[in-house]
Amino acid sequence: MKRRTLDLLLTWVGAILTVVLLGAGIGLYIGYDFANNQVTTQLAEQKIFFPSKAAFANAKVGTEITPSMIPSVSQYAGQQMLTGAQAEVYANDFIAVHLEEIGGGQTYSELSAKAQADPSNTALANQVNTIFKGTMLRGSLLNAYGYWFFGQIALWAAIGAFIAAALMLVLTLLGLRHYRRVDDTTVV
Repeated sequence: MKRRTLDLLLTWVGAILTVVLLGAGIGLYIGYDFANNQVTTQLAEQKIFFPSKAAFANAKVGTEITPSMIPSVSQYAGQQMLTGAQAEVYANDFIAVHLEEIGGGQTYSELSAKAQADPSNTALANQVNTIFKGTMLRGSLLNAYGYWFFGQIALWAAIGAFIAAALMLVLTLLGLRHYRRVDDTTVV
């Protein structure tokens, strides 16, 4: 095969790969943007705010703020929940702690089974109702976190695709330059 033919073939492959990587980067960025905007919009509509900074000064077990919440939840003190990272912290380090305290370490299904066995126990029924609501909110926030997290992966993949597209463009242009410099008689 002539060197010039090989250079032309590789240049075309590089050009096609550049376009494919650029298209993948655009698609991944659109996916990131959609996920990020959906999560932010949905969380903003819920108007959930982290406890104020002052609330963390008196952290005690059995109160709104426990000592276990200080390392993670306090970083967002007073802020409105708008990101998946915030939703994860609120779900796992705020709601889950309260659910643990309210349910005495028992899950919704465990408490619900007890309540069904003792239908006259209104205190237990109220406890089950509270645990159910908290568990559903926690699950919704963790779904928002998961959706947001996949958006973050799409962002990094988009950046990688754009970098690879730029690299392929440079290699393609170098290949085209080499194609123009090689004489037609050189054989590989």
